[in-house]
Amino acid sequence: MTASSRTVFLIDDDEDVRDALRLLLRTAGFAVEPFSNAVAFLERRDRAAIGCIVADVRMPGLSGLQLLERLAAEGERLPVVIITGHGDVNACRRAFKGGAVDFLTKPVDEQVLIEAIEAGFARLEARRRQANEADEARTLLARLTQRESEILDMVTRGWMTKEIARAMGVSPRTVETHRANLAEKLGTTSIAEMVRLVLLARPTDMSP
Repeated sequence: MTASSRTVFLIDDDEDVRDALRLLLRTAGFAVEPFSNAVAFLERRDRAAIGCIVADVRMPGLSGLQLLERLAAEGERLPVVIITGHGDVNACRRAFKGGAVDFLTKPVDEQVLIEAIEAGFARLEARRRQANEADEARTLLARLTQRESEILDMVTRGWMTKEIARAMGVSPRTVETHRANLAEKLGTTSIAEMVRLVLLARPTDMSP
């Protein structure tokens, strides 16, 4: 499988449906890699590949819902659009609980399918952007000294300068000096922005 960011991995055991959707999606500008079942997709996939999965529910070996849940359990972040000719409320609930972008019933409306796939790519882009922002935040926080990091943690928890000074056994003036230094290194004096940077870089550190 290629690593094209506009690739749709189309998984359906019905050859006629597969061929029709492949033509539709290619006409819409997507690269399409078809698979006759979910097992074939798992065996041939490149874990570095980027794209959106469109999978039928009822397939031999592994259903579309089982594929969705397996990918989620493995930490796979590819967006999945589920299509089915045998949809029901329970299957729909299971799909969305598993993180599906959408749950569409055959015969699938062409425009609705394309919009669902675009939503999947938008989700990928949002994750990529968030990952980049997290990397940038970690780079900024790495510039701080240990003392500046300690003060930043207290600032982002809402502590005032005098409270920080008492907790650290230093003068308020010393705390203000450290705060000025860390603000310069982070490029902001906004506490809200500091909170955002810490959440991006160390989300688990922001628990009460």
